[in-house]
Order: sequence, then C-alpha cells, then structure tokens
Amino acid sequence: MDSPPVSSLLDFSGKIAIVTGAGGGLGQGLARRFAEAGASVVVHYNSSEVDAQNVTRQIRELGGNAIAVQGDLTQDKDAARLMQRAIEQFERLDVLINNAGAYPMHSVLDMTPSDWDHVVDANLRSVFLCTQAAAKVMKEQGCGAIINITSIESKNPAPNHSHYNAAKGAVSMFTRASAFELAPHGIRVNAVAPGLIWREGLERDWPDGVQRWQKTAPLKRLGLPEDVADACLFLASPGARWITGASLLVDGGVMTHQIF
Repeated sequence: MDSPPVSSLLDFSGKIAIVTGAGGGLGQGLARRFAEAGASVVVHYNSSEVDAQNVTRQIRELGGNAIAVQGDLTQDKDAARLMQRAIEQFERLDVLINNAGAYPMHSVLDMTPSDWDHVVDANLRSVFLCTQAAAKVMKEQGCGAIINITSIESKNPAPNHSHYNAAKGAVSMFTRASAFELAPHGIRVNAVAPGLIWREGLERDWPDGVQRWQKTAPLKRLGLPEDVADACLFLASPGARWITGASLLVDGGVMTHQIF
C-alpha cells in the first residue's frame, strides 16, 4: 500500500463527518474543526437546538457545509435516523464522533436506579447504537472511522461519578471490541480520552478544581476543545491508517502524575 503524501493527511475535503452532542462546548469545537479541515458536518443535538444551529451557521458563513439534526441517541430509531439524514444529504458517511453524553454527579449511597440508567444510557448505550448504525453504512462503503470520546475517568475514578466512570470505562472496552469486529470491513474504531476541558464560566463555577488541575497537569493548563478535535482529526485521517482499537489520552499529561 502506498502511503499518502504528508500534505494530504489532514485534508478532509469531500468527507462527511457526524459529531454527536455538537450543541455542547466540546462538540461545537469538534464540528468546527472538522469543517475547517474540509469535511461536511452533521451537527447532532438533543436539546441544545439554538447552540447547534449557531454552530451550523458559523460553519456555513466560513464557506463550509453543515446541517443540524436532532435526536435522542439512547433510542435506536433516532440513531438510525441520524445516519440516514447524513446519507440523504451527503450520500456517504466517513467519520462518526461519538461525543454525546451526560455528566451529573451522584454519590453511590444516594444514587437512584434512574440516575444510574440515565448516565449509562447517555454515555454507553448511545455509543453502541450510533456505532452499530454507522457501521452498517460504512460496511457497504468498505471504509470508515469511528472515534469515541471517553475520559481520563475511564481509567481514574472521580468522586460522585461512579456511574460516569463505569460508563466511560465500558466505552473504552467497547472501542477495542468493536475495532476487532469491524476491521474486516475496513472500519477503524478508536477512542480519545480527554482531561479537563475549558468551557465558558468554568473558572467561576469550579475555581478550586481548575486551580488543582493547573497545579497537577505537567503542561499547566486546561484543555481546549481544539486539543481534543485535533486528536480526533488524526485518528480519523490516513495518518492513523494502521491504528485501531487504541485510546489516546489528551490530558496535558495529568495521568503521568505519580498518585502514590
């Protein structure tokens, strides 16, 4: 197999990417960055319609191509419909970024079964349903890349987040298992595990946490959505053509910190 020229590795012109949960801060950054690389983007949202439409408008104003699609991705019909809208609009699907999720806090002692189900469904069930629906499309094409956004919490537990920790840990293993099964169809599946990502108002809402992070992380800053997006661009690109089933930490080096 001939290697593609280096100059073309991050050129997504003519490619179609779906970003789930693209109404939120990280998802918005993912959608904008893939559009900047030349991809046509399906901006998925569940409840954040205004934000998703704003991202879609921004992409179009910069000369890109994007549509916004609503759906509850814990429901198989909505996951399938999301893929179908991409095909109807753009006639193919090259990249799926499973970014949608939920991030509430509950202690193990106080968590209700419905609290648990909500977080596991939002962060794990949605990944399964979207991966399955996208893989059926990509199998017919003979190629595709799926990237799951996990978290450093898939490897390092955080207080009051046992449901989220468990769901993201499961997504990490699902990434490896689906990568193994889908490789014969030309579909690569990888994960990106971000650390603390900046959002508007974070320093105000959690000043002590931000300070602890900046003190602990070797690179001494919070992550930006673009930091995660660039890792996703790499894993979706021909530059990662021999990489599948991997999980890439994007955390400013915080997981190198000696805990004991």
